[in-house]
Amino acid sequence: MKALKTFDDWKHCITVDCGIPLTLDFVEERLVALADPTDFHTQKFVAFWGDAHLARVVSWFEQAKRELE
Repeated sequence: MKALKTFDDWKHCITVDCGIPLTLDFVEERLVALADPTDFHTQKFVAFWGDAHLARVVSWFEQAKRELE
């Protein structure tokens, strides 16, 4: 699995490949979890992808949130 590099690629992966609708509730829940270093899934994400990619993904969720508001 390769790290996604653009917002559009990430959005396609979430909405098309995974079939997850980007709702405001979903985006806000993910932002809370990704901001919590004690969250199990966030820890696994960082262990696999690293802090730099976490920061990119958080920025993409923030962008998605802006688009949904």
